[in-house]
Amino acid sequence: MITRHVWEDHKEKVRQNRLSVSGKNLYKKRKEKIERSFADSKQLHGLRYCRLRGKRNVSEQVLLTAACQNMKKIATYLAKQG
Repeated sequence: MITRHVWEDHKEKVRQNRLSVSGKNLYKKRKEKIERSFADSKQLHGLRYCRLRGKRNVSEQVLLTAACQNMKKIATYLAKQG
């Protein structure tokens, strides 16, 4: 007897949503905004390699990087406002 995994039905629904037209449009937007943010973190803010060791230290580095990115977004927004 072959049984399916408990979450297999949910995984199929997610897969169908992802492959639908609206799912593809959402993924395209995600690719432009979210993935770009992670790429910037790696390339511009040194998250390709953690300089510190330990969960707490790495967490602090990631939070400071995110704060830096948010400050840049705020500065860009304020510059556009005038």
